[in-house]
Amino acid sequence: MVIVPGPSSQELGYRIAELLKQKIVPIEFRRFPDGESYIRFDADVRDEDVTIVQTTSPPQNENLVQLLLMADTANTLKAKTITTVVPYFAYARQDQRFRLGEAFSVKTIVNLLETCGVSKILTVNSHNPAVLETLRVPIEDLSAVPLLAEHFKKKGFDGACSLALGKKGLATAVEADKVLGGGSKYISTQRDRITGKVTIEEKPLPVKGSDVIIFDDIISSGGTMMKAVAWTRKQGARTVHVACVHPLLVGDAENRILQNGADSIVGTDSVPSHISVVSVAPLIAKALFKRGAKR
Repeated sequence: MVIVPGPSSQELGYRIAELLKQKIVPIEFRRFPDGESYIRFDADVRDEDVTIVQTTSPPQNENLVQLLLMADTANTLKAKTITTVVPYFAYARQDQRFRLGEAFSVKTIVNLLETCGVSKILTVNSHNPAVLETLRVPIEDLSAVPLLAEHFKKKGFDGACSLALGKKGLATAVEADKVLGGGSKYISTQRDRITGKVTIEEKPLPVKGSDVIIFDDIISSGGTMMKAVAWTRKQGARTVHVACVHPLLVGDAENRILQNGADSIVGTDSVPSHISVVSVAPLIAKALFKRGAKR
């Protein structure tokens, strides 16, 4: 196996290669004056099992095009197999047609990757893993929630309450509670199918005097999380921390969440940022190792 750290996941790609003790194939990349991407493999990949590491967080369109260019290039250079590690999978939230005529975006992206020669995709905490199982390319969805929970446990929050957004997110809180042990609960939410706007239902939460960690897979604009933090504070929580796998934090989302009472925000390096203190490299390396990488 050779590891190809893509432009958007350079540090993560090198961490994975180091953990697996696998050869790295560097990528030469730059942006042309008109904004288009230049990609070049700096080593031969003929007859190699190639693993490309490239998250597709914003600028997602550019990162997706780079991923497609790398996959197709590896394919035309006669790679034996091509696996893509896409920690944050752009367009995965559009995982069905909610309204007549809508694009089924995640299916389109997977079809493009398949056309470029990809035979396996690894991702982390996809929006709807069940949908991924229906697509033609095998997709393995890993969970970084235990890693986030372990981070807080090491910080002294053993016994903290694990809170999720929405009943569908309760499984995330249950997963975190296996590490923290302070119980799992959820804040009721409702999403408008047309606008996508999410509102929370201000129902009582039994968190008075407790340390609370609110877990979520993605924080984008931060509007829902901001309201959840404020409501949890109002219910008498002693401390409120936010843990998210994919910290997109668009615009002033981070400041808005903190201003509404969050003591801290912690994310993973699936999306590189200054709050991405938990690495998904061990999680991904373990999955790749199970698939045949030799230490």
